Amino acid sequence: MGFYSETILPKLCDLAMRNKDLVPYRKRVIGAAEGRVVEIGVGSGRNLPFYRSPVKQVLALEPAPNLIAMARRAQHPNMPVDFITGSAEAIPLDNHSVDTVVTTWTLCSIPQAATALAEMRRVLRPGGRLLFAEHGLAPDKNVRRWQDWLTPAWSRISGGCHLNRPIQLMIEDAGFRVDRVETGYMPGPKPMTYMYEGSASPG
Repeated sequence: MGFYSETILPKLCDLAMRNKDLVPYRKRVIGAAEGRVVEIGVGSGRNLPFYRSPVKQVLALEPAPNLIAMARRAQHPNMPVDFITGSAEAIPLDNHSVDTVVTTWTLCSIPQAATALAEMRRVLRPGGRLLFAEHGLAPDKNVRRWQDWLTPAWSRISGGCHLNRPIQLMIEDAGFRVDRVETGYMPGPKPMTYMYEGSASPG
């Protein structure tokens, strides 16, 4: 799996993230960011062109070196972008040191998502916000059955992506207060396209 995970998978992830249906989510989520921002799982950098003032700095966290290399070549905003090779489960930043945490289509694949969310809460300043757009567990029983059935195989070929994570519940269980959440299916196969978009603040 070394060649696949290090060479093929980053290109597949970048291809999936080029989906034009994701652009409105990116515009809304990134458009709400401000101040010093840490983006969790920057991937190949597809969010970077959407950052604008009042964002002052973007800390782009990503565990995969090949994806960071791709992100460095992406179109960057007219502001400092610092790339950090690291894990969301151990964010290398001080307590209460960022104004905004951004996570887009990332919580599905972090191995220890609860630990990562606790880290996001740790680095957020009081009054800061977690902004998210994620796919996850659907409300429809038939779709959930498909999500549960597909996830073991899907996870192996997609870098650990889980189709059936209850995103809002995970965020709340980590001590966040969800201020806004909108859910619904975007175009595509229902097991893979139930979206959660919103914001949360540290409780």
